[in-house]
Amino acid sequence: MVIHKPILTKGEIMFKIVDKKVLNPTVTRIDVYAPFVAKKAQAGQFVIIRATEDGERIPLTVADYDREKGTVAVIFQIVGATTHTLNQLNVGDYVADFVGPLGNATHTKGLKKVAVVGGGVGCAIAYPVAKKLHEEGAEVHSIVGFRCKDLVILEDEFKAVSDKYVLMSDDGTAGTKGLVTDALKNLIESGEQYDQVIAIGPVIMMKFVCRLTKEYGIKTIVSMNPIMIDGTGMCGGCRLTVGGQTKFACVDGPEFDGHQVDFDEAMKRGASYKEWERHKYEETCNLFNKEVK
Repeated sequence: MVIHKPILTKGEIMFKIVDKKVLNPTVTRIDVYAPFVAKKAQAGQFVIIRATEDGERIPLTVADYDREKGTVAVIFQIVGATTHTLNQLNVGDYVADFVGPLGNATHTKGLKKVAVVGGGVGCAIAYPVAKKLHEEGAEVHSIVGFRCKDLVILEDEFKAVSDKYVLMSDDGTAGTKGLVTDALKNLIESGEQYDQVIAIGPVIMMKFVCRLTKEYGIKTIVSMNPIMIDGTGMCGGCRLTVGGQTKFACVDGPEFDGHQVDFDEAMKRGASYKEWERHKYEETCNLFNKEVK
């Protein structure tokens, strides 16, 4: 784990945002200059970001990295006060803290054929996993799902690292109408034999992917990143039950055997902070609106 503080190095500010892309109306990618984090980052790991000096710390999964340029990319959905604040920063600005890499990297050794299933902004986490598998020579089938075409992200990136790419949407405006579980089931029943399925997305999506793969006896790994808060194991907010044992997504994961995860408990825990998060989001939005005026 490396902790950077903003300092001047050859004219560059540490944690400087060197690139920013709006992927859809609610999802943004930023590339941050953090060479020591970039040097060690692996697919499946995450970083802790503090947007401003008086802001809160949030965990964001490493979406990509460039060891030569010393940059780390994170993709976030604007859903709360901190992500709204982070989205106000632009190229040339810098984040107050950038800590990582944290968590355990995705285990890909020995896998020959894998189905990577991503849902919504979870595709930002699924993409580096698919990329790593592709670079290691595995056959990668990527199945991604979104509500509609306006929310699709990373389509070209997934296609570049996938032997098969299947796009699903709830309303049929992008790819095929239906759920990612529909596409996965069709592939399995058509004769595709996977060493492993890796599912990353909303907790409810991962639950039903695991329910499907359990029927076919296919090992399935899920990322419990969606329920993380503190990222260091101290707050207990990401506590979950795996195989009857208490685990913490941030220090023991974020990836677990999906057939052992108690998803219902995880969903209840994830909903515990919604009212507070909504209040803080509205408060932050009102603050920015006043500043604009």
